[in-house]
Amino acid sequence: MTEIVLALGLVLAVEGLVLALAPRRIEDALRLVASLGIDLRRLIGLGALAVGVGLVWLARG
Repeated sequence: MTEIVLALGLVLAVEGLVLALAPRRIEDALRLVASLGIDLRRLIGLGALAVGVGLVWLARG
């Protein structure tokens, strides 16, 4: 449970930092993602999921 809270805290810290430092870039990125087709967005999401699971697997060794 501690690791889940730690992971959530790290995600929130990184997201907050990006929003604080580059809010215009976030708007541009959201417009770009919105312009992509649903299938491509789903594929990107699955790729990000796979990379995230791989990183966690490597970190847990």
